[in-house]
Formats: sequence, structure tokens, C-alpha cells
Amino acid sequence: MANFAVSFVALFLFYILQQSKAASASFNVVTFGAKPDGKTDSTLPFLKAWSAACSSASPSIVYVPRGSYLLKAIVFSGPCKNKITVQIDGTLVAPTDYRALGNSGYWILFIEVNRVSVFGGTLDARGAGFWACRKSGLNCPVGARSITFNWANDILISGLTSINSQSMHLVINSCNNVLIRNVRVTAPALSPNTDGIHVQVSTGVTITGSTIQTGDDCISIGPSTKNMLMSSIKCGPGHGISIGSLGNSVNEGGVENITLTNSIFSGSDNGVRIKSWARPSNGFVSNVVFQNLIMNNVKNPIIIDQNYCPTNQGCPHQSSGVKISQVTFRNIQGTSATPEAVKFDCSSSNPCSGIRLQDIKLTYMNKAATSSCKNIGGTSSGVLMPSSCV
Repeated sequence: MANFAVSFVALFLFYILQQSKAASASFNVVTFGAKPDGKTDSTLPFLKAWSAACSSASPSIVYVPRGSYLLKAIVFSGPCKNKITVQIDGTLVAPTDYRALGNSGYWILFIEVNRVSVFGGTLDARGAGFWACRKSGLNCPVGARSITFNWANDILISGLTSINSQSMHLVINSCNNVLIRNVRVTAPALSPNTDGIHVQVSTGVTITGSTIQTGDDCISIGPSTKNMLMSSIKCGPGHGISIGSLGNSVNEGGVENITLTNSIFSGSDNGVRIKSWARPSNGFVSNVVFQNLIMNNVKNPIIIDQNYCPTNQGCPHQSSGVKISQVTFRNIQGTSATPEAVKFDCSSSNPCSGIRLQDIKLTYMNKAATSSCKNIGGTSSGVLMPSSCV
């Protein structure tokens, strides 16, 4: 009986082991023909590995070993049969000629996928050539976002590094339940429109433990975004963390339930910003909390700008229809790079309401900075430097 029990246990353990192996099929891109030399086009082998994983009935892994892999514009599409983990131990590089990515607006695109996790890896979009084209005023492509998720659910992005995107680095569009953690995004301070992470038309996005240094917003939040949490972010250089720009269209979904906490801004053009165009719109911003933030030599630590017009060309010179309400700024301290550390320039037709300032300490040249307010209502409490105009 004892021997039978031992045999049964051994057989059971063998069965469990085999099941665990079968439960996670692995597809190595090199097996499908990818070359880790940074020169050979590996787009098709990557697509073959993805197709095999996507059609797998069991959870699967797409594995990218160490090395450098050249990818042209590529689309990983779903829906897939089960969850997929993309483990990147190498570097994905875009073609040297920026025109090779075309006018699609993307480099790496995940579309209509669920339960996809991306771990590790570096994306090098080699954007300098495209930026030079933009600066020269020549006829350039639209610019490619490095990695985009469209219509995706239950997404995890962990430990990814993105450098020198032509345009935005990481875009979350029309997604639900996304966790972005421990990512690093880098581009020169003067690189145009290289937002670190852009989120729009999405619900339940969390960004944490990430360092973002770019030529545009570290994080930008577009219309129809709600239930978003950002924490432990290091931002700068760049344009800060922005809600907006909003109000570019008359019919536009609102932004609500947004929290940023425990983050540091260093040398950025803005700290926390809400911006909207001065034109009619039914958009809104509601229930926002910016708290526990440190500003180090930031030009506009706290700003609401409802007369946004970045190039000062074609400005609508109307009144913004975007309604901003219930926004809290709490425990924000540090240094401003300009005399005016707090600026609220709200809409004359839709004044900001429910704006709360609590424990703000921002200095300029070792003295109290200043603040200005237009068309705003709210309350202030605690230590307030500069003195509140709310």
C-alpha cells in the first residue's frame, strides 16, 4: 500500500509538472528567424512569434533574448485565446531612416488585446532625424509613437525603457485597467512633442515608480479619462504633468477622478497643469488631487491655463467651455524658477470652482513666490506660500 501511495504521489507530481509546463508555452523570436544584430529586419519573425502566442489555448510567453532587433512599423493584434507575457531582455531599434516608419503614427502597436504583460526591454526609436526634419520645416511624416495600446484591457507594462521617440513614447488609448510601473522614458529637453506617457479615453490607469525626462509633458491626460492614479513619479526636464490640452472639440468627454501623489519635479517647464483651449466645449475636469509633491526649480509649479495656445498662432480668443471643479493642491513645496509660482487663469464664462489649496510652500530666490487668480472660486488652509489668491 505504501509503495502504491509513493507511486501515486510521484505520478501526481509528474502530472502537475507536465501541466505547469504546458500552462506556459514559450515562443522565442530567434526561433522564428529574428536576428539580434540590430541590422536585419526582424519584423516578420516577431509577428510570427506573436501569432503563435495569440493562437495558443494556454498562457504563453513571447521571448526576446539579449541583443538588438531591428523592427519596422509593427502591429500586434488580437483578440487572443489566452493571456500573453512579452519578456524583452534585448533592445528593439527603429530604422535609421525616420521615413521608414511611414505615416501611420505608430512604431509598435498593440490593438484589441486583453491580459497582455510587457516586461523589461529598451525601445530605441532613433528620433533625432525626425526632429531635425521638423525643425527644418521640410515636408515630414506625422511622426511615430513608440509603443501604443489601443482598445486593450488588463495590461501590465513593467521595467520598460523608451528612448528618443519620434513623437509620444507610450500611449494608452481606449483601454481599461492598465498598470505602468518602473518605466524610464528619455529624450532631449528640446525634442518636440515627445510626451513620456499619454493617456486618453481610458479608465483605471495606474502609473507608478517611473522616471520621465522628455521634451514635452512627462505625463499628459486627454479627454474621457477617469479613475487614474499616478505615484512616485520623477519628472523633468519636460513640460510637467498635464491634464489637457482639452477643449479642442465642442463635444469632448470629461476627465475625472485623477490623483497624483508622492512625486518630484526637477527643472521642468511646469509642475502640475490643467490646460484648455479658449473655445466652446462641453468638456470638464472634476475630482482631481495633486498632493505630496516636491518642486525643484520649476517654472510654473501650479498652473491652470484656460487660454492655452502654445504657438500663439491661430488662437481662438474666445472663452473656454471646459468646466474645472473640485481640484485639490495639497502639501506642495520647493522652489520656483519664476517669481509667479501659482497661476490660475480660468474661463470667464465657466469659472473654476471648488479649488482647494492646503499647505503650499513655494519660494523663488529664497523668498516667497507670488500667485495670481482669474475667474476662480475655492478655499485655502494651512501654510500658504505664496499667499493664496483663491
